[in-house]
Amino acid sequence: MVLFVRLINDRSIIVQESRIFLLVISSVSAVSRHFYAICMMFWKLISVIVLVLAVGTTLLLNGAFHEAPEAPAYGDGWWGKGEKPTTPPDESISPFKIKFDESALSDLKSRIRNARFAEGLEDSQFHYGVRPEYMRKVAKYWMNSYNWTKKEKEINKYDHFKTNIEGIDVHFMHIKPNLPPGQKAIPLMMIHGWPGSFYEFMKIAPMMTDPLAHGGPSDDAFELVCPSIPGYTFSEGSHKKGLNALAVARIFDKLMKRLGFNQYYIQGGDWGAYIVTKMALISPTSILGLHANMAVTRVPFQPLLLAIGSYFPSLILSSKEDQDKVFPAGDHFFDFLLETGYMHIQATKPDTLGHALNDSPIGLAAYILEKFSTWTNRKGRDADDGCIEENWTLDEILTNVMLYWMTNSITTSMRFYKENIAGAFQEPLYEITVPSAFADFPMELRHVPEPWTRKQFTDLVQYTTMPRGGHFAAFEVPQLLAKDIRKFVKAVEARRKKS
Repeated sequence: MVLFVRLINDRSIIVQESRIFLLVISSVSAVSRHFYAICMMFWKLISVIVLVLAVGTTLLLNGAFHEAPEAPAYGDGWWGKGEKPTTPPDESISPFKIKFDESALSDLKSRIRNARFAEGLEDSQFHYGVRPEYMRKVAKYWMNSYNWTKKEKEINKYDHFKTNIEGIDVHFMHIKPNLPPGQKAIPLMMIHGWPGSFYEFMKIAPMMTDPLAHGGPSDDAFELVCPSIPGYTFSEGSHKKGLNALAVARIFDKLMKRLGFNQYYIQGGDWGAYIVTKMALISPTSILGLHANMAVTRVPFQPLLLAIGSYFPSLILSSKEDQDKVFPAGDHFFDFLLETGYMHIQATKPDTLGHALNDSPIGLAAYILEKFSTWTNRKGRDADDGCIEENWTLDEILTNVMLYWMTNSITTSMRFYKENIAGAFQEPLYEITVPSAFADFPMELRHVPEPWTRKQFTDLVQYTTMPRGGHFAAFEVPQLLAKDIRKFVKAVEARRKKS
């Protein structure tokens, strides 16, 4: 009996404990469901915040919140000696013939003959610059085989002129096509860079002005104006500080207006690309179209884009081709650094270097030849001759050197870096609204992918990834450049006819 009662009591206790356990389980389950609901709400909130931040960052990095500043004023300038005269300027245009004195040519030969050369390093190729052994070869050719008189005649087959603008004499080559009565040529200004000159355009000029002789239609002829940047070869250098790309853009626009071209096309590489961009910025109604073979584009937050893209390229650029042009940024920057030591010197103390180059034709030639090596073919670093003669003859390269030497203009040309480089990093991100085109050559020093180019050049009509060629495109691959310019102008002219 006692045992029976104890069993009943134990059962009651078990039932009560079971009920308590079920109640606890139920409570814990309710708390768990509540906690789960809170966690899910918190997770959704975090997801929304992350999504908003991601979208916002993407829009920010792509310039969605970037408001383009107003273009700088057209302005005016005076770069001549002393104060600007109060009398009206002389706007006459005078014919100009290239002719060097025999005494200057004799002095050049004497300097080449007496040149001193360092001993070269074994197995160094062009990694240390132009090899002394190669410069001995160049000096020998320059002394015994190079014919300046022949080149002088070649250059003078085109018409050259000078005119004074803002106090300095500006040289330009003006090439008119032979057209039937009633037909008009398309005006095009082509601008060189450093260490090039107007001579770069000698090969491309007949292709642009005489299309019939080069496989094109007769109604596709251009009238070329190829000026020398102030301080380069036959254009007088500034006598005052501050002559930058913006000032040169204004001077060249004034030149075209003086020649009677109120609207015209522009094309450039290197400094020429920078100048034509400024021309489109300050005088957009004058520019029918802009073509460049070196992109000078900057985009908002570019350093951040390069940093992120080096690890996650697809987050920044969708095209594999575009990604390869700029990522990983460190590799591209290192390669750029190898080729731009000259830039730091010229952007800081150009006159100091100028004394050496002005006094030694061999030093000047080596300094210029090196750029025509690796800026055209990176493999030139591994070659004893820098691969220079794969793209040009020594006659062609030395003619460009002659133009700098005989005009005593290497120092004034290098000052252009001093006037521009520091200000370029502080410059606002202007938008260029004129119809534009870019030819991206594989051996160019710097590449800007098409999506980034469109951010600054808002009416990008054409972007061509070229099959070959480098920094001096008009001089190296004139056929490719001429074809790309012509294609661009046709597209713009077709749009103009429709409107």
